Amino acid sequence: MDGETRANGHGTNDQPSGPPTGEPHDPAAPAIPAAPATHKGPSRKTVLRAALAAGVAVPVAMLGAPALARTGAGSGKVLDVTPSCDDGDDPTPPQTEGPYFKPNSPRRTSLLEPGTQGIRLTVTGYVFGLACRPLPRVLLDFWQADARGAYDNVGFRMRGHQFTDANGAFTLTTVFPGLYPGRTRHLHVKLQAPGRPVLTTQLYFPGEPRNDTDPIFDARLLMNVRDVGNTKQAEFDFVLNVPQAPIPNGARY
Repeated sequence: MDGETRANGHGTNDQPSGPPTGEPHDPAAPAIPAAPATHKGPSRKTVLRAALAAGVAVPVAMLGAPALARTGAGSGKVLDVTPSCDDGDDPTPPQTEGPYFKPNSPRRTSLLEPGTQGIRLTVTGYVFGLACRPLPRVLLDFWQADARGAYDNVGFRMRGHQFTDANGAFTLTTVFPGLYPGRTRHLHVKLQAPGRPVLTTQLYFPGEPRNDTDPIFDARLLMNVRDVGNTKQAEFDFVLNVPQAPIPNGARY
């Protein structure tokens, strides 16, 4: 893929019509990894994410006072600070585009339209570079199956693009995607920081039985998902292969 081509305008071959019949496994896709190792405490990226969400300034060198984690915001709970930025993750792994991508999706943060059926799903997160600093103005182009497991290959239902804000944050409002033959439940997304290559990948839901049988599934791309009343809320942070200058000690966002 041309790294300088805008993700939302990157064309593909003619899109198949009709109900999906599954996406072919890409032989060049990375092998399915073992489950990630458990870490002892929150990484610097995790604490930075929490501070950004809470709207508080935090010493990004993490050498001073601890900061509230996102899950502890408003609770008064203080988490230990990890001095290293490394989460144990590399940049977010790529995955196959599949046959249902369409360029030129509308710009919007909500994929809901009048008459949209299904369980409401809100996905939030941040996009970071290699130094765990948030990246503003990153393009995210989402597409997915609807609640019945069907893709709209004629119009732009369940398709839309947006940009991260000044804090590197994004929010997507959509519906819980339905299942279709050959695949587990998932979302598609393309990301592109200004002037950088396009990352095409997918996001997955924990606890899905088909996660064990889908050859494309990658546990590194599992979202954190919880039920909130009759809706679902999911979180995922992307790490792009964008070089960033080291953060000076004592610097603050």
